[in-house]
Amino acid sequence: MTLYLDAAASDGVDQDVIDAMVPFLTQAYANPSSVHTDGKTAAQALAAARGSIAQDLGAKPTEVIFTSGGTESDNAAIKGIALAEVRRSLLLRSSAHGSDSQPSDETAPRRILISAVEHPAVSESAQWLHDFFGFDVVRIPVDAQAHIDLTRLQEEAAKGATLACIMMANNEVGTIEPVKQAIAICHSHGVPVHVDAVQAVGTIPVDFHNFDADTLAASGHKFGAPKGLGILCARSRVALEPLMSGGGQERGIRSGTPNVAGAVGLAVALHEACERMHDTLPALESSRDALIRAVLDAVPFAQLTGDPHARLPGHASFVFPGINAEALLVDLDTRGIEVSSGSACAIGRSEAPSTLLAMGFTETEAKSALRMSFREPLSPADITLIAQGLRSSLAELHIAA
Repeated sequence: MTLYLDAAASDGVDQDVIDAMVPFLTQAYANPSSVHTDGKTAAQALAAARGSIAQDLGAKPTEVIFTSGGTESDNAAIKGIALAEVRRSLLLRSSAHGSDSQPSDETAPRRILISAVEHPAVSESAQWLHDFFGFDVVRIPVDAQAHIDLTRLQEEAAKGATLACIMMANNEVGTIEPVKQAIAICHSHGVPVHVDAVQAVGTIPVDFHNFDADTLAASGHKFGAPKGLGILCARSRVALEPLMSGGGQERGIRSGTPNVAGAVGLAVALHEACERMHDTLPALESSRDALIRAVLDAVPFAQLTGDPHARLPGHASFVFPGINAEALLVDLDTRGIEVSSGSACAIGRSEAPSTLLAMGFTETEAKSALRMSFREPLSPADITLIAQGLRSSLAELHIAA
C-alpha cells in the first residue's frame, strides 16, 4: 500500500471528470469558433464551463480565461499588465512628442512588488521584466511564519508601482496570506494586484470579487483536473498585453483553439472540489493537526514550518535539522510513504528552498524540509503509519529521534 502525501504537487483525476470530457474528445470535437452546428455545440459547452468556473470563483464569465496551467496564468497576468503599461508609456511619449508638449508623467513607476515567498512562476516573471524592460523588482519580506509584512507593503506601494503580486497560500509551508488586506493596501495607492491562488483554489474558499483582486491564477491539476489546464481571472478594469498572437480567442489574451474537453473537465473538477470542501474541511483540518502532533511527538527535534493555524487544511510541513531531506524522502518512499522535499516545480535543483530562507531558516535547515499534503482526511491508522515510518527511516539513517 502506498500513502500519497504530495497532493500539493498534483492530485488525481476523478472518473466523473474523465466521463465529462470524453464526449468532447470523441463526438462533439468541433472547433468552437466554427459556425456550423457541431461548432456551436462546442461553443455552448465552452461557455457553460466558463460560467460554472466563474460562479465557483466569484467572478463573471467574461473574466475567466482558459490557460495551460498556473505557470501560464501567472506569466500572462504579470507580463501582460507590465507590458500594457510599457505600451501606454510609449503611446503617451509619442503623443507628447507629436504635439510639442512635455512627455506625460502619468505612467506608473516601473516597479513590481512581490512577496519574498512567491512561486518561481511569479518571481521569475518579475525578473524577466527587470532583465528585458528595466522594471525594478521589490521583494517584500515575510515573518517567521511566511506572512507578508503589510507595513513594508504599505511603504512600498505608497511609492507607486506597476503591479503587486501576492500569493494566497504558500505551496511549501502552507501559510494562508492576508490577501484581502494586502489588496486593499495596494489599491489605496493605485497599484493593481495579481494573486497566485494555485494552492488555494479547490481547497479553501476563493472569491475573486470579494478579494477585489485584479487578476488571479489557478491550476486544474491541484484540484482534480488533468495537467495542462489552468485559469486566469482578469478584471476588465486592468489592461493586459497578450503574450501570444493569433486568432484573438479568450478576449484576445490567449489566442489559440480552445481545449473544450479540458475546459469541461476543469469546470467539473472545480465544482466537485468546491462542493466537497464544505463537507470535508473540518475533518481535513482535524487530521492535519493530528498529523502535526504525531510527527512532533515521534521526532521531538522536528519543527513545524508555516502558520500553525492559518494554513491550508491538508498541509503539514517540517524541517528536520541535521538531516538531508532527500535521503529521508527516499527512505520513506521505500516504506510506501510519498512526500515532497519542497516545491515540485524545483525538482532537480540542489539549492535550499527560498521560502524557508526568507522565513529566517539557515540554508542547512532549509535543506532538511519535508512537506506532506493531502486532499482527503487521513485516518488514525494513516497517521500512525507516517509517524512510525519517520522513526524507522531516521533509525535507518542512523539518526536518533
